[in-house]
Amino acid sequence: MPAAAMQALECEAAAVLLQEPGQRLLRVAGACGSGPATDAVQLVEPDTEAQEVLRRIEPLVVEDYAQEDRFEVPSERAAAGLVSALVVPLLDRGHAIGLLSVRSRRARHFGGDELHYLQSLANLLASSLQRAHGEEALRHAQRLESVGQLTGGIAHDFNNLLTVIHGNLQVSQDLPLLAADSYGQQLMEAALRGCRRGADLTTQLLAFSRRQVLQPREVDAAQLVASLAEMLRRTLGQSIEIAVDIQSTPPLLADPGQLESALLNIAINARDAMPAGGQLRFSCRACDTLPPGAARESGLPAAEAGYVAIAVSDSGVGMPESVRERAFEPFFTTKPAGRGTGLGLSTVYGFVAQSQGLVTLDSAPGEGTTVTLYIPCVPVATAAAVTETVQCAAALPAGLKALLVEDDAEVREVVRNFLLSFGCEVTACSSAEQALLLTPPAAFELLVSDVVLGAGMRGTELARRTVSRWPGLAVVLMTGYFNQPGTAQDAHRHAWRLLQKPCSREQLAQAVAQALQRR
Repeated sequence: MPAAAMQALECEAAAVLLQEPGQRLLRVAGACGSGPATDAVQLVEPDTEAQEVLRRIEPLVVEDYAQEDRFEVPSERAAAGLVSALVVPLLDRGHAIGLLSVRSRRARHFGGDELHYLQSLANLLASSLQRAHGEEALRHAQRLESVGQLTGGIAHDFNNLLTVIHGNLQVSQDLPLLAADSYGQQLMEAALRGCRRGADLTTQLLAFSRRQVLQPREVDAAQLVASLAEMLRRTLGQSIEIAVDIQSTPPLLADPGQLESALLNIAINARDAMPAGGQLRFSCRACDTLPPGAARESGLPAAEAGYVAIAVSDSGVGMPESVRERAFEPFFTTKPAGRGTGLGLSTVYGFVAQSQGLVTLDSAPGEGTTVTLYIPCVPVATAAAVTETVQCAAALPAGLKALLVEDDAEVREVVRNFLLSFGCEVTACSSAEQALLLTPPAAFELLVSDVVLGAGMRGTELARRTVSRWPGLAVVLMTGYFNQPGTAQDAHRHAWRLLQKPCSREQLAQAVAQALQRR
């Protein structure tokens, strides 16, 4: 492209410069003649001429550098013997993404015809760049989606295994032979801790694959960020200065625990990027729309009530492009062996995507890193509904008639034993179809069902049918992962309780109590 422009306009230099993410540096994408070298990727600070074009977002015609008074003429122009110039911005939906420039050793070399030609060339180049960028973004999204499907499936199967192991360990703890054996209890506790660590790992995998169980509700982002920053001041040490810039924001809709965990993951990465200390900055503001380029790539519909943008910035070492492109991939890490799993930012990506939001990353070597979460605000129509909270009952009623549906025989036996220990009368089925064959006088007060029941009917459909058959039925849906986004909405609409596998006996008891209160 630069060579074509230089030849057509009979000038001595031409160059294409593209803005890097964050718009701090320009990358020399191509140059010929008396311009920047192009034998390697070169990042340059925008000179005063480039700053003028990017600021005004309109073409710049320089008839003679010797008479120029709109900006300070870069010294290299005179050194190269260049006298006149024509610079046009490369535009993407009104936003400058780079520059196309031509220069001549003759004064007043560029007129209206040359300007029209160069603008046409710039429009063609910008369209090509948009298409190439869109195709690369699509390939990246497809790669992340494929990895997400794989990790989600693995996590689902692993969660079933952990449910069996964790459940049987808890039941074994109460056996008379072990109840009085202190060493046996120590071994059991160690095994249970291992199960919990395994569950934490699968939770991270599910977060990336957007299949974790979320409990979204109204969140005061400013209060959450301020509280987290105060906690980090006490834990990160004096070498890291923490600054907070919080504007008034409307309430956002998200799982508060997962949001805090996402911000904590980002803060830990920031700390590791500043081994000698530095500044960690939190900011929080309201915005009506997503950033234009990011919005197109995400394909997300606009949020009805806008977004809250929460940014975490550090003054650390920054990331080169090769690292930045893979930062959200699971298991990708630049830390030494044993220092990280590579799941921190991938869980952030998955949580934000599952929350119908967007995460962006701006970083360059030596320039620090900024990660920004765009989380939808609470729609006005649903603001009252999402603030509902349910308190756990102190105890479950004795003799509760429970219908248990689980296709995995070992998981079914574990959950059955839990329910029996609560004093429930349990009828267990291996499929939704088998459960629906049950006829009165069987009158159930509680349904505990897996969401994904093999190749048969899903747990959500079973819940709808059983609730219509037995009015007042409390519902607890258990899942190793979400493979359909409508599950959470169904649960919220019908006041069902969702429970992530693997779960402890205490967690199941709490879920049952909450489901009974929600009836």
